[in-house]
Amino acid sequence: MTALHELYEQTRQSPWVDDLKRSYVDRGGLDDLIVKGIRGVTSNPTIMANAIASTTDYDDQFRELVLGGSTVEEAYWELVIYDILGALEQLRPLYDSSNAEDGYVSLEVAPSLARDTQATIASARLLHKRIARPNLMVKIPATKEGISAIEEMIAEGHSINVTLIFSLGRYAEVVEAYIRGIERLVDRGGDPGKVASVASFFVSRVDTEIDRRIRSDSKLAGQAALAQARLAYRYFENSFSSARFRSLAEIGARPQRPLWASTSTKNPAYPDLLYVEGLIAPQTVNTLPIATMNAFIDHGIPRRSIIDGYAADEETLESLRSEGVDFKEVTDLLEEQGLSSFSSSFGDLLVKMEVKAAQLRGRS
Repeated sequence: MTALHELYEQTRQSPWVDDLKRSYVDRGGLDDLIVKGIRGVTSNPTIMANAIASTTDYDDQFRELVLGGSTVEEAYWELVIYDILGALEQLRPLYDSSNAEDGYVSLEVAPSLARDTQATIASARLLHKRIARPNLMVKIPATKEGISAIEEMIAEGHSINVTLIFSLGRYAEVVEAYIRGIERLVDRGGDPGKVASVASFFVSRVDTEIDRRIRSDSKLAGQAALAQARLAYRYFENSFSSARFRSLAEIGARPQRPLWASTSTKNPAYPDLLYVEGLIAPQTVNTLPIATMNAFIDHGIPRRSIIDGYAADEETLESLRSEGVDFKEVTDLLEEQGLSSFSSSFGDLLVKMEVKAAQLRGRS
């Protein structure tokens, strides 16, 4: 029993790990994390790029793919899907024993598609078809163009991890897209109980940007991210206890759980578990980088921390506005930075893989 087990047992928050690499599926790394209390896996283009670029674990499969005629991008997806399939298999027992609450693995569509609704739909549909496992979640960014794609995928009965949410306004759009998607699925005779979704609210980056915009001695430093996330949880509670959703829940629909992402502390002056211990509540997920996971196991306190207090959170955000913080400007910037970061990681990796592929072909 670790603090992660206690977190789930005592508060019903699910700890997932924000990491995936070949050693997790081929050398027992993920099994070890499951024993420690991890209940799901998330990945993104940056995580996968780092995994492929930083080890030789992928070289044999890459060589076989390239010499077999695959393009570099085709090879990339084969490498990633191998890892995803392995993780899905290892987490399947947890998926089954938890009645499909946990045991999910998330795979993101290519970052270049974030502003293209139809291409995102086609890619998400293809990934679900190729992998075809009930505990797969395809990640779709919560861009304006992504909202319609999210609704469509839910309406088709696919499980979706909505990623890169930075604002309360966009979160409200995500919730609406999910509920509309469930309603459409039910109207066409589908089973809503087979669909799961999480809404990934990015946390620490909000403080990083807002702290840059206020006085260094402001008492509001490091307060925005938690306040906004707690207000998102209030919105979750209200939306999924509404009469509209209760009628769907009666026929098996599941609430779309909030997922706290970007929960490592970026400012060394802040407590290392600020965005973990500050956001503990039932029916939520916290996806933890490895270092943050280990810190929680070592000294985390698994105690519910979101208990009303919403008026104070609203006051915090209003005070920040009074200090000149433009939340729309901040969250628009963070969305663009998030997309750019994933695109850069993906593009840089493909360049490195092209070089390696040319070397392999030259030696063949």
